[in-house]
Amino acid sequence: MAKILVAGGCGYIGSHTIVDLIGNGFDVISIDNNSRSNPRILEGVEKITGKKIKNYKVDLCNFDDTFAVFQENEDIEGIIHFAAYKAVGESVEKPLMYFENNLNSLINLLKCVQEFNVPYFVFSSSCTVYGNPDEMIVTEKTPPKPAESPYGYTKQMGEQIINEFAKSAGTQCILLRYFNPVGAHPSILIGEMPVGRPQNLVPAITQTAIGKLNKMTVYGNDYDTRDGSCIRDFIHVSDIANAHTLAIQYLQKKKNTARCEVFNLGTGNGVSVLEAIKSFEKISGVKLNYEIGPRRPGDVIAIYANNDLAKSKLGWDPKYTLDEMMRTAWEWEQRLKADDTIFSGKPVELN
Repeated sequence: MAKILVAGGCGYIGSHTIVDLIGNGFDVISIDNNSRSNPRILEGVEKITGKKIKNYKVDLCNFDDTFAVFQENEDIEGIIHFAAYKAVGESVEKPLMYFENNLNSLINLLKCVQEFNVPYFVFSSSCTVYGNPDEMIVTEKTPPKPAESPYGYTKQMGEQIINEFAKSAGTQCILLRYFNPVGAHPSILIGEMPVGRPQNLVPAITQTAIGKLNKMTVYGNDYDTRDGSCIRDFIHVSDIANAHTLAIQYLQKKKNTARCEVFNLGTGNGVSVLEAIKSFEKISGVKLNYEIGPRRPGDVIAIYANNDLAKSKLGWDPKYTLDEMMRTAWEWEQRLKADDTIFSGKPVELN
């Protein structure tokens, strides 16, 4: 079995990708310092897969500690890099923290890739690289506009770094630009576990519905959209995870035509914030307590994906509907409330 290193394996998308990789016959190890993740999520991964995942609690910004992981695992065949800070609002408030963490961690990983001749590298990028595009539906060839946040700039810079690296290295790279991952694994054994107040829409919705938050804010209803709220392309996290497995397999089969290729990962359907709330209220039966607030700095007005390239070249086929995304997210939130020991650190039996 090919060994894949998942950087950020205890995180939301990282943990779901580990499940998908194992389900497709890969051996997996993780690096995650748990600064923005809960290590106990790997218990759910083990319950789903029957495999215990080794996680190295290492800060990727520390080169020596990162290098030591590669020394111990010289047979790593591919890397999937998720380990980055990702809150748009926080990045506006703390730009230097985002530049330092997101770029230094990437550079340290690539140094190790070069030193140990790792053949495949998949990067967790984002639709934020497009900025505020002239057209709502973006393809991989849509010219990027200035990013709307420091987080977005770190993804633009990260892509540039990898593109330049790929020109001189033997490593084959893929940049996956995903839109808005939501939901939880259908087993409801793993899902999103935001640290502190959630910065993303769906956990804010579910935490408000369950009572963790008194109310949530919709940031702006005066945009030039069909209902005045921002439009996004919501994609189920398990669909996103599967695309990473397909990307590694694509490189293994030498189907790539360039050393660094890019793919959009979205459903291709634009959904407004208010429409997402209505979907949640429908599947949950809960009337959400929300208010309309001012626009939030860093938010893009409207964007969703043309995913034709990922479908045709990777064979990717997103399966989950918006209602299914909301249902799994809500069931996961209810599970977290029932199993509060997931947060307390006490042992818990994941059934």
